[in-house]
Amino acid sequence: MKSLADGMTICASLPITVNMVQVLTKSAGGDEAAAVFNAACGNLVGVFLSPALILMYLGVTGEVDLGGVFFKLGLRVVLPIVIGQILQKFVTPAKEFVKRYKKHFKKAQEWALVFIVYTVFCKTFSQGSDASPGDIFLMIAMQFVMLVTVMLLAWVCLGILFRKDPKLQAMGLFGCTHKTVAMGVPLINAIYESNPLVGLYTLPLLIWHPMQLVLGSAIAPRVAKYVERKELTLSDGKDENQPITQIPDQTTNIYETMNTDAAVADVTNKT
Repeated sequence: MKSLADGMTICASLPITVNMVQVLTKSAGGDEAAAVFNAACGNLVGVFLSPALILMYLGVTGEVDLGGVFFKLGLRVVLPIVIGQILQKFVTPAKEFVKRYKKHFKKAQEWALVFIVYTVFCKTFSQGSDASPGDIFLMIAMQFVMLVTVMLLAWVCLGILFRKDPKLQAMGLFGCTHKTVAMGVPLINAIYESNPLVGLYTLPLLIWHPMQLVLGSAIAPRVAKYVERKELTLSDGKDENQPITQIPDQTTNIYETMNTDAAVADVTNKT
């Protein structure tokens, strides 16, 4: 059970997803630009912050080589990002090639991630584990309760902080609670590669990821209706608070017209 608890701590220390947060933010009518910035900045900082948090919470054992951990992270996470940005900015044929075969690259990425997870669990099950099926089901229930709790807490706090910006509130609902598998699995594998319990360290993240997708997809339409209703209320409030400047001018015009008509009537009577 301790390895699953450690895995939940590791999951809590990871940055947010990129694609899922953007898709759910768009579906909920949230601020897409803020979602992109939050995801990019969070993942970039997470490369250095997440290992520090994990090692601070769980402690550094003799099995963990700090220098080797950061070297592997740089090689597996930072270097591909740097190369990708260079190709995107300066190599136009490579950029066009990726656009043309984007679906195939996405499918290859998914299968590569599945293969990494498979090898991780092969190592764990081949060498045994300290968790029973009951412990795993208990962990799943706790993950669900924690996800619902942090989403409610994020919604309330963001509603207070961004009272007049419901789009940011909608974005933060997903941006504050989601966890990335694409970066999380390589990171866990880099830190605990030689640990036979690495599969159990990864399992809470693999439970959290589909759970956040299902729950986020279920509430996104309701959040979109809330954002639309909130923006309509705010716009109506602005219209009501605007000073009325047209009525005095119209009243003056009415009196001027009445005086003109009276003068014309007097001239007509005298004539």
